[in-house]
Amino acid sequence: MSSLNLKKYLFCLTWLPGYGREDLRGDLVAGLTVGVMLVPQGMAYALLAGLPPIYGLYASFVPLLIYPIFGTSRHLAFGPIAIDMLIVAAGLGLIVAPGSPRYVELAILLAAMVGTLQLLMGIARLGFLVNLLSRPVITGFTAAAALIIACSQLGNLLGVSLPSSQHLHTLLWAALRHLADWHMPTLGLGAGAVLVIVLLQRRLPAVPGPLVAVVLGTLLAWGLRLDRNGVEVVGAIPTGLPGFQVPSFDLTAARLLLPTAVTLALVQFMNVVSLGKVFAAKHRYTIRPNRELVALGLANLGGSFFRSPPVSGSFSRTAVGAHAGTRTALANAVAALVIALTLLFLTPLFFYLPIPIFAAIIMVAALGLIDVNELRFLFRAKRIDGYIAVLTFLATLFIGIQEGVLIGVGASVAAVMYRISRPNVAELGHLPGTRSFRDLQRHPDARPIAGILLLRIDASFSFANAEYLRDLILARSEKDERIRAIVLDASSVNDLDLTAASVLRSVAETLQARGLELYLAGVKGPVMDVITRTGLDVLIGRDHFFLSPHRAVKHLLTRWGTSAGYLEAVPGEQTPSE
Repeated sequence: MSSLNLKKYLFCLTWLPGYGREDLRGDLVAGLTVGVMLVPQGMAYALLAGLPPIYGLYASFVPLLIYPIFGTSRHLAFGPIAIDMLIVAAGLGLIVAPGSPRYVELAILLAAMVGTLQLLMGIARLGFLVNLLSRPVITGFTAAAALIIACSQLGNLLGVSLPSSQHLHTLLWAALRHLADWHMPTLGLGAGAVLVIVLLQRRLPAVPGPLVAVVLGTLLAWGLRLDRNGVEVVGAIPTGLPGFQVPSFDLTAARLLLPTAVTLALVQFMNVVSLGKVFAAKHRYTIRPNRELVALGLANLGGSFFRSPPVSGSFSRTAVGAHAGTRTALANAVAALVIALTLLFLTPLFFYLPIPIFAAIIMVAALGLIDVNELRFLFRAKRIDGYIAVLTFLATLFIGIQEGVLIGVGASVAAVMYRISRPNVAELGHLPGTRSFRDLQRHPDARPIAGILLLRIDASFSFANAEYLRDLILARSEKDERIRAIVLDASSVNDLDLTAASVLRSVAETLQARGLELYLAGVKGPVMDVITRTGLDVLIGRDHFFLSPHRAVKHLLTRWGTSAGYLEAVPGEQTPSE
């Protein structure tokens, strides 16, 4: 197989031949920085998913070795992230009790299912499906998920046992009902960790706040033996790298997990592509969505054979890595090396690591995902998108994680269908001194042409809007008795389906019955093909089609003998003759 063909499958071959000393230095520094940050985050996110902390380290090892081989993003930091783990917990919690051996098995199976779906989607070049998750849906979902993630850690922060739930009001009410049971040493330790992480983020962003909180919390718990005073600690963590093990497959469980797997596959892909595009644009290269699907799928599928739950790209770690000097995806492999050393030699050090420290790490990371400015921007730029974001936010908070995503997607599709079914139709006027026609409402200088109604349809003419456009054209043709002809500027119409062609025939016949002429200008080739095949060109009149509104207007006015005034206002058109 030639190197050109190999590059189609192993994207690392596109940058490895030119890999130099500066690249290695940047990737080493960035990989070590991200790896140190990933140790506490990985264990915390595993706990968020209802898994033992060790599985967060497993998720941070093999997938980080796979992604650099196939991924097209040079800066993406791979591994477990909070939103993915929340979806995992929400999906698995409906099937089996969190923390049980069966729960762990299903988490690994879910990673395999997600990876398989993403791999198949990438091979089938279905990357466009990510467009279902619009920007407003992601904004609303992320904000709601952040609140749910933060509140899901209230039990660990307060030192009380709270029911597992993905509903914000349930979590808050449960915490208030157990007010008398709050464990003050646990709360104090967790609140102190939150304070340390936030202060370091604001004052010394180069210092890994989560790692500092882990070290200080562990030393305090060990020195003061806080575990004897009711503070829950991690306890014994297995030492050693994860071994190869085929995920346990259960058809019944797979059916139950399928909705969660589909949700995760799309959310992860949206996250990876949007995150990858941000850093690709900043550093002037491109990512390839379908190849990202394949890389993401192989990382999830391959990781599942080494006890890894689902993984994707982390915004916070990617930003930290880029700031530290990431040059290529090899930085992920360096971070994986840090995790490997931790698994081999350092896990005994985490015995006294307090659980409330994990809660603090998760809470700070989650609340950092809420972007109020983004919501303000959506309302300012396009109000309907702001409402979709709010709807997704509320649905995710009060109905459920998967339901929130589906409701948001449904609202986005409904908004698109509404816009398609009610396209903008502009009434045009002539701009003096030019051959151009513009919307009369937006251009005060534009002047209507006596006896002619000029309309521009700003959408494809299809079954979704055909009836609306027919009613609108006919209604506007009746509003002025002086109108003798209607000119449709079809330059913005990219498609004409058979339903719309039938409706256009009805419009032409109705106008003819009223004694009005119909002209079309700027019709594109594919649209004209449909008009010709359906015989519309004969019904309308083959001499009623022009390349531009100017030519149609000039033809009509010349035929009516009223072209002098118009032609004087058009450069190069001083006489009625062509």
